Amino acid sequence: MAALAATAGGALGAPAAAEGETPPGQVDFPTQCLEPQEAGLPPADGRTTARITVDDPAPRVGDTVTVTYQVLRTPALNPVGGELPADTLTPAGRILLAGAQSGEVTVVGARRNDPVPAGTPLPAVIMTGTFTVTAPGEITLAPGAYSLHTGHLVDLDTTCTAAAPAGAPVSARLTATGLPTANLRTVRLAAAHGRPGAGVEVTAVGFPPGAAVTVAGRAGAAQTADRVRATADDLGTAVVELPVTDRATTAVIAYEGAAWSAGRGSGPAAYTVVDAAPPTSGTQKVTATVEPGALGMTQAGEEITLGTVTYGDGGAAPGRIGTVTVTDARGGPAGWSLTGKVTDFTGPGGIRIPGASLSWTPSCVAAPGSLSPCTPGSAGVVGPQGALLAATPDAPLVGGTFTIDAAVTLHVPPYTPPGAYTAVLTLTLS
Repeated sequence: MAALAATAGGALGAPAAAEGETPPGQVDFPTQCLEPQEAGLPPADGRTTARITVDDPAPRVGDTVTVTYQVLRTPALNPVGGELPADTLTPAGRILLAGAQSGEVTVVGARRNDPVPAGTPLPAVIMTGTFTVTAPGEITLAPGAYSLHTGHLVDLDTTCTAAAPAGAPVSARLTATGLPTANLRTVRLAAAHGRPGAGVEVTAVGFPPGAAVTVAGRAGAAQTADRVRATADDLGTAVVELPVTDRATTAVIAYEGAAWSAGRGSGPAAYTVVDAAPPTSGTQKVTATVEPGALGMTQAGEEITLGTVTYGDGGAAPGRIGTVTVTDARGGPAGWSLTGKVTDFTGPGGIRIPGASLSWTPSCVAAPGSLSPCTPGSAGVVGPQGALLAATPDAPLVGGTFTIDAAVTLHVPPYTPPGAYTAVLTLTLS
């Protein structure tokens, strides 16, 4: 579980175009600007030159993207009777989203301008805002209506909209990618050993409901002749008895499709075929069985407290998960994986920060004497779909004790209302 608090605010700037060049994405479109009634001026018709830029052209779903809307030329005129003093013009506008994600982004600018003589066009302005990516694919951004507020003597608003029926042309594009998903397919055995031909009850979990599941024996990386098929129930679980007749079988796996793959199959569960053949005449056969142990984990603490961020600025709230210790005493060839997923963060009045805003950088250390190397998961988004925290590979013989940790960061959007925001981080060992 994580909590954060927020206080005060700030503003963002926009990049300038190179002098003498037409920046990529600069567009020009017919515009009508409605002057305020108090000014006694007719509508101003002309063309707007604008440009939209984004700080990240290839975000992931759940990322917050900062957008900048530059109005480089406007037909809107100074609405006051005389010169408009410096720093009395405040712009605001909208950016229109289409494609994989639709909607509007509100952008605002600072009150900053040089003096404007009476009857001349208002100057160029820069406005910024943010939005959260909610769908993968190409998203287009086009200039929407903008307003120019002058606060000299009286408050006056000039509103400008595209005069063409189709609106303003697309000025920027970005391509969003989906969040990575973790493979949660696993198998559990009712017994870890048996005589040749004995059946072992196998429970395969984490499969799509209704999927055709193959449960099979395995010797190292090769599949043995032991094999049965089942159908996953509405919870994605298949329970089946597998007769183990091949003495080479050292593990049991489950998978979808024609053959096992890392993306659609479980990791192996260790199984030992105990040969109880009678001794030859004149000799005595002595058999000792080493019983496999269990795979388990413990975690330090029940809460994660993240750092605070400043209201208005937003930004990164850092922290660490409670240290996790994994003990693998099963023997056999099966490695393990530890995955995590997080719910949305819920704050005052039900306001939410997407779970996909939480990312981590995992680390993993194997204790001296451990047979398996421990590989940390990749740094990146955790999210509600889940991500890999750490894992050990399959090998002829595995086991050991492993310490797993991760630095976590919650990316808080600017102007998130102040208060504590909480979510639940769930770790699954398989």
